Amino acid sequence: MAKVLVIGAVGQIGTELTVALRKKFGGQSVIAATRKTAFPEEIAAGGPCEYFDVLEKEKMKEVVKKHGIETIYQLASLLSATGEKNPDAAFDINLLGLKSSLDVARECKVKKIFWPSSIAAFGPTAPHEGTPQRTVLEPTTMYGVTKVAGELLCQYYFRKYGLDIRSVRYPGLISYKAEPGGGATDYSVAIFYEAIKNRSYRCFVGPQTVLPMMYMPDAIRGTIELMGAPSERLTVRTSYNLAAISFSAMELADEVARLIPGFTCSYEPDSRQQIADSWPKSIDDSQARRDWGWKHEYDLRRMSEDMVKNLKTKLLGQ
Repeated sequence: MAKVLVIGAVGQIGTELTVALRKKFGGQSVIAATRKTAFPEEIAAGGPCEYFDVLEKEKMKEVVKKHGIETIYQLASLLSATGEKNPDAAFDINLLGLKSSLDVARECKVKKIFWPSSIAAFGPTAPHEGTPQRTVLEPTTMYGVTKVAGELLCQYYFRKYGLDIRSVRYPGLISYKAEPGGGATDYSVAIFYEAIKNRSYRCFVGPQTVLPMMYMPDAIRGTIELMGAPSERLTVRTSYNLAAISFSAMELADEVARLIPGFTCSYEPDSRQQIADSWPKSIDDSQARRDWGWKHEYDLRRMSEDMVKNLKTKLLGQ
């Protein structure tokens, strides 16, 4: 069985992706890696685990050789709002960490690599409605800068070295398993937590703020489907647009209020509003749908119902 390495396996995406990959390929075939001091029990008990920083190239190479890794999912990243607080760290982890991974993959003859880009790669000069696959990329955050540079780096390594690197531009991701992790779309997760715990939420973007979002099960499934697609069908070697649903902060709050009687939401935009305003409102992902059959399954209502159901179990034991 081919061996898989997930770098950043305890992050927002990595936690759920690791579990899904182990379910698909078997626990012993998927190695979880983090630089943090402890793995969640679900990850620690489910298969092999390794500790290294994404910038520790030689340590990464040791792990790849030790386990005979054939596929790498490189997920280590600082998100948008956190990255603005520490742009130097964001540059090092997001971009230099990617280059370390690509160099290790090239030197160790790894067959496939996944790396996540983001809608943060777009900026205020890109079309905000139906943002196309190929358009101007002029982000205004360090997070976005590292994503644009990372996309081009992936394409360069594919063209120059033949590395099979695959990527998607994730929209805002919503999950009941992963708590908010420092992104400008975190209100879409925090609102559910606060609604269940306190029946109220103070939103850090305005009520009319519209952003592309996706429920985590769709994101995980889409990622695995992309990695399983035949190479010859892929026409994008920077990063595929990936879309599901777009809604305003108020529309989300109304849906939460429908499911949790008595819930109220107030709005106090902060510095994250400016980041959100620079991003698209909706994404054209027709290229992904044509090339490898991408199709989302969760709309706003279905996602919200599943979030509330699972968070009540998680937070209240109901």
